Amino acid sequence: MDINCAEACVNGCVLGDQCPHLPYREAASRFIQDTPIDKILEIAKDSEQERFAKFLERSSSLPSQLE
Repeated sequence: MDINCAEACVNGCVLGDQCPHLPYREAASRFIQDTPIDKILEIAKDSEQERFAKFLERSSSLPSQLE
């Protein structure tokens, strides 16, 4: 069965044990349960800084006519 999880599973997985993403869901649950909140926030902050640096890098490579 092919479903769009982002739409169909808004209120929880509709496929239950048949969900093809079950291993990922279990791994994410373990990560959240086993990782201190401070570490999760540190990971998020590092990711945000990386995305911003990539954004600045792309922005600086735009032709000067567009500025």
